[in-house]
Amino acid sequence: MSDPSCIFCRIVAGEIPATVIARTEQALAFRDLHPQAPSHLLVIPTRHVDSLATAEDAVELGAVLSLAAEVAKSEGLADGGYRVVTNIGADGGQTVQHLHFHVLGGRQMHWPPG
Repeated sequence: MSDPSCIFCRIVAGEIPATVIARTEQALAFRDLHPQAPSHLLVIPTRHVDSLATAEDAVELGAVLSLAAEVAKSEGLADGGYRVVTNIGADGGQTVQHLHFHVLGGRQMHWPPG
C-alpha cells in the first residue's frame, strides 16, 4: 500500500530520485538531502506507515531496523557508534508522515539531542 501524496512512497516507487544505499522487499535506505551529520541516512518501510505510533507489523519493523544496522555497518559507523532516531507527530518533529529512521554517525553525538 502506498500514498501517492507521500514523498517517501514516491521515492520507493522510483518517481523521485534518491541516493539509495540499500533496499530489501520491506525497507529502503537512502541518503538524507539535508544531512545533520557526516553520515545521515534515512531508512523507511517500503509500505506506507504513518509513524511508529501507527506501526502494527513487528516483522516489518524488524526488517526496517535490521536494514538500519546493516547500512550503519556498511557506512563504517559500527565501530565508533551511531544514533538511530525516529520522530513521531508534530511535537516530536516529524515533518514527513511516513515512518522513517534517521541513522546518524561520523561524529560525536551530544545529549540531550534537542
